[in-house]
Amino acid sequence: MQAYPLLFTPSYHERIWGGTRLKDFFGYPIPSHNTGEAWVISDHPNGRSTIANGVYQGKTIQDLLLKHPDWFSMHRMQRFPILVKLLDAQDDLSVQVHPDDDFAAIHENGEMGKSECWYIVHAEPGAEIVYGHTAESQEELVSKIKSGRWKDLLVRVPVRTGDFFYIPNGTIHALGKGIVVLETQQNSDTTYRAYDYDRIDASGRKRELHIDKVLQVTKVPFATPLITARVKEYGALKATNYLQGPYFTVEKWTVRGTHSGKTRESFILVSVLSGSGRLVWTDGEIPLQKGDHLLLPRTLGRYQLCGEWEAIASWLPEQKIAA
Repeated sequence: MQAYPLLFTPSYHERIWGGTRLKDFFGYPIPSHNTGEAWVISDHPNGRSTIANGVYQGKTIQDLLLKHPDWFSMHRMQRFPILVKLLDAQDDLSVQVHPDDDFAAIHENGEMGKSECWYIVHAEPGAEIVYGHTAESQEELVSKIKSGRWKDLLVRVPVRTGDFFYIPNGTIHALGKGIVVLETQQNSDTTYRAYDYDRIDASGRKRELHIDKVLQVTKVPFATPLITARVKEYGALKATNYLQGPYFTVEKWTVRGTHSGKTRESFILVSVLSGSGRLVWTDGEIPLQKGDHLLLPRTLGRYQLCGEWEAIASWLPEQKIAA
């Protein structure tokens, strides 16, 4: 079976802080007026996206990992390493932190840790995120959290459409209201809540907090990750490299015309955020439009990107390919 580009049908998730912008912006058939997340390229058991095109329509990434492991990497993967989401923060998300791989493996039944990054698709005027904390020592972190001194502890950062943030494991963070974000993360669903603004859910209860684990995994002091965007132009393709991290490389692709490319030593994930065009390869072509998400198999070979559109692309760093 020859490899072909895989398009996906998202898995939708209702959240207390969600809204309708995933429908308003992308035309998705969301299940309710408080839809917070679309897991657009996902092979996590809590929300697998399904293949939307070709002979494997209706199948999952896990199905193809078993059937065509060479499509993904030179070495057989036990599980898919990356999860891509769109989030609609109609209200503030809880203040949270994620563990690293070692902690998650021990305390979360073998789950991966979670480092993630955000591309701000849309931000209302005045929107901001929680990004880090002010504690200089573990003792100060414990004191401020246990005494509820959140205004003193949390660092708030204003955001604008087009901003990019890296949130490595151990970073206290939260999306603020009025933001739509594309999130590229490790394939994990482990989140420890530190603070939830004393909100009440639909059943009249406050959501669970995980203070003990928050204190164990939060890095002290907080060091703001340095992001230096590097732009390279390849004729019709402008590639803005935001991150070459330990778990994924992330770029923004701006296509204006026709660009000829070749697949890498691992799969490439592409999320189209604006515009429209086509992807052409040896055996065919598919139209692309805003809201499409696709995987280019490692063995696809040469391809062309045509049209006028912008996307976020991600792939594995070299050390992960060889793992």
